Amino acid sequence: MVGIKGARGIGKTTLLLQHIKLNYQNELESVLYVSLDDLWFSEYSLLELVDSFVKIGGKHLYLDEVHKYLQWSAALKNMYDDYPEMNVVFTGSSLLEILNGRADLSRRALVHTLQGLSFREYLNMQKIVSDPDFEGFPVIALQNILEDHESLAVDINRLIKPLKYFSHYLRSGYYPFFLEGEDTYGMRLEETILMLLEVELPLLRHIDISYVIKLKQLLSIISESSFRIKGIYVRLFSAIS
Repeated sequence: MVGIKGARGIGKTTLLLQHIKLNYQNELESVLYVSLDDLWFSEYSLLELVDSFVKIGGKHLYLDEVHKYLQWSAALKNMYDDYPEMNVVFTGSSLLEILNGRADLSRRALVHTLQGLSFREYLNMQKIVSDPDFEGFPVIALQNILEDHESLAVDINRLIKPLKYFSHYLRSGYYPFFLEGEDTYGMRLEETILMLLEVELPLLRHIDISYVIKLKQLLSIISESSFRIKGIYVRLFSAIS
């Protein structure tokens, strides 16, 4: 089994669907994508679904929002033991639930963390370079940066001026949903935070709702401190350049 954990809106669902599209075009009948917050699971169990899927030739199962399913880790453990021929990939946005569930899935699942966009990925998604033959900024190994940073910097600056876009990346470039409209980025980010504080923590972690206000205050303090540090970094990079 392979698990993918990451914050809401980071791109886990898109990653699964793109992977299916790229790798199983000729055998779609053997692949199933399921979101476990679907109302269907209010009447049927995940193991019933898997049993039926295996009987019709299913081999690859992709489970999204797995933490929304009650006792999901036990269900995945049973699935792993009872259907060894099934390849399973699952995702979860509730990091606390995923971490707790790893105890049941020890030695059965490799859990990876999906991070937000790097500055390089952000630039590539923005398609800032107008050259039609440009295929995007490649990944550069740390050792290459240490040994050849001067020539690499010259090559990059021939194409773009990175600092022109860096402050914008820090403000609204980490989550890929900025592509859906930068004017609504802040609102979407706030909705993600409120969902975590007001719904997931009380519901999944049994946090007293009275503590939510204090958590919001703490988050405000952290974000203001981060904003000041970000300004220092931008001024430092500008001075170096």
